[in-house]
Amino acid sequence: MSRSDLRIVSLIPSGTEIVAALGCGSHLVGRSHECDYPEQVRTLPVCTAANLNAEQPSRDIHNQVMELLQSALGIYRLDLEQLQQLKPTHIVTQAQCEVCAVSLAEVEQALTQITDQTTQVISLQPSLLAHVWQDMERVAIALGCDSQSILQQLQARIKACQQRQNIEHRPTVACIEWTDPLMIAGNWVPELVNLAGGDPCLGTIGQHSSWLTWEQLLAANPDMIVCMPCGFNLEQTAQATQELAQQPQWQQLQAVQNQQVYLTDGNQYFNRPGPRLVDSMELLAEIFHPHIFPPRYAGHGWLKFH
Repeated sequence: MSRSDLRIVSLIPSGTEIVAALGCGSHLVGRSHECDYPEQVRTLPVCTAANLNAEQPSRDIHNQVMELLQSALGIYRLDLEQLQQLKPTHIVTQAQCEVCAVSLAEVEQALTQITDQTTQVISLQPSLLAHVWQDMERVAIALGCDSQSILQQLQARIKACQQRQNIEHRPTVACIEWTDPLMIAGNWVPELVNLAGGDPCLGTIGQHSSWLTWEQLLAANPDMIVCMPCGFNLEQTAQATQELAQQPQWQQLQAVQNQQVYLTDGNQYFNRPGPRLVDSMELLAEIFHPHIFPPRYAGHGWLKFH
């Protein structure tokens, strides 16, 4: 297949960003309802929809997700008619998290109902940064393009961030991935904290994000708290953190007492295992070490919580 024949549908934002970073963005013909970066993908036909209201408070979203999963209903639905009309040569999806996007099983089932069975499915399932880079290589091979240039650029930025640090003090950091109930960020996030010059507490590199009790958070008593609720923009994160701050234990945390609580746009950065995880690392470096790193992401990627 020549490059000009490519017709790519991406059903996950990180997949869309990977395809674009590899220089194949012009071959995207469809996207998920959550794919919004780069800007030009917003005009593409949408192939998925959510079965829940993501504008609710954190606890209500959590309860609705649990109800959907327990009733064996998907959190997302796939538009089979749209997919058939688009005639994709490749579909990029994921098998990492059934709460994050349409599952691999749903895509495979959908393809059995579509007459053209030649579509290649590329499934992403990263839990470490190394897996993200491997996914980029796999996508590049499947699409017949080169990944080395962009991967070298990303690695160079990681190295530059580390070289600039020269830091004696590494703050302990708790990254909150959900606020009600509490969840600590896992997978690649603790790696990003390390690379940015922090010391991650509670979250485990390469392990799924896990539920967290207030007792555990108080016992860890981190120097900094970074809020990055999955799927939330800055405004939603601010609202969720305001609700979190109403809990009686909140004021006992030294990060709160020292005004070292930060809000981030988790949806655009930390929740998307693609090339912008390097942006996420740089964003954290600004928060951890403002005397070294100028605030390039401040105001749109992160804010200080007051």
